Amino acid sequence: MIVLGVDPGLTRCGVGVVDASPGQQPRLVHVAVIRTPADDPLERRLLAIDTALSDVVDGFTPDAIAVERVFSQHNLRSVMGTAQVAGLVLLAAARRGIPVGMHTPTEVKAAVTGSGRADKAQVTTMVTKLLRLDTRPHPADAADALALALCHGWQAPMRARLAAAL
Repeated sequence: MIVLGVDPGLTRCGVGVVDASPGQQPRLVHVAVIRTPADDPLERRLLAIDTALSDVVDGFTPDAIAVERVFSQHNLRSVMGTAQVAGLVLLAAARRGIPVGMHTPTEVKAAVTGSGRADKAQVTTMVTKLLRLDTRPHPADAADALALALCHGWQAPMRARLAAAL
């Protein structure tokens, strides 16, 4: 099961593709950070992210896409940019008929570290270990995207078993 995880952000948008096939060691397929200049007009930044995101989706044809659920932050401007990028992810998935899972940061942290209160360094350390990487994904947006993909990949079989039982 190929899962694309997206940590949405207007300045830095983490994208991570993981092979999370059931019964297999999870494997890194691709990781990157899409960056846009803060002084570019919003519409140009969104277009650049959409174009780069489309390249990743079309290039790796994921079975599912996991995106961080936007939550309320103190900085309204920051949360608006995050929500706009999350919308691009949802649109890219819908255009291609790819199922989407939205996960809270607490849910993702708990899935990869065992604690919903883990900090970014702990998440990065666990992602590095789980995927048996030689180097730590950097910046944190890249590690967060991989953590999202791992979380979704592990939860998808459980959701399928639940649905079959109902």
